[in-house]
Amino acid sequence: MSAIAAPSDTAGTASALRRLYFVRFAFAVVWALVMFTMTKEITPVGAVLLVLYPLFDVGAAIYDARASRSTGSPTLLYVNIAVSLATAVGLGVACASGIPAVLRVWGAWAVVAGLVQLIVAIPRRKMGGQWPMILSGGISVLAGGSFIASAGADDPSLTSAVGYAIPGGIFFLISALRLKRAAQES
Repeated sequence: MSAIAAPSDTAGTASALRRLYFVRFAFAVVWALVMFTMTKEITPVGAVLLVLYPLFDVGAAIYDARASRSTGSPTLLYVNIAVSLATAVGLGVACASGIPAVLRVWGAWAVVAGLVQLIVAIPRRKMGGQWPMILSGGISVLAGGSFIASAGADDPSLTSAVGYAIPGGIFFLISALRLKRAAQES
């Protein structure tokens, strides 16, 4: 009986992740395009958008945890929720201190969230569409380190941190497209 239930659980999870990944792609691209106009200084609107990004990640992780509960443990997604909430608070505080502080918080978040993404995606490989998530997680860890390092530059800007959202969004798009077959299985 469980052999019969497994494909529909996988298909349901794949379908839900596919929708989520399309939304994450759109959000990342729109967010980055708006933020690119505010990379040299932190404006009030820029601060709100910086805090909004990890809060959006919280919502996405909650949706993912609910959608994938039948196909795996959501424990790491709960870790991601806690880390992203802490990041939103940290960014709110860091925005008052300037771009170097924001880069440090953003970088630390990229490292931790990238590790979580990588570890969550590895067991999902059999579902399909997860290699882009694995690559994205690994790249996020490296990018996070570079954001932290760039905080010490003579004239730091948010350009690289904002630009990081675009490839992340593209990886979500590729995963969404690759999940089509798994989402259609019944």
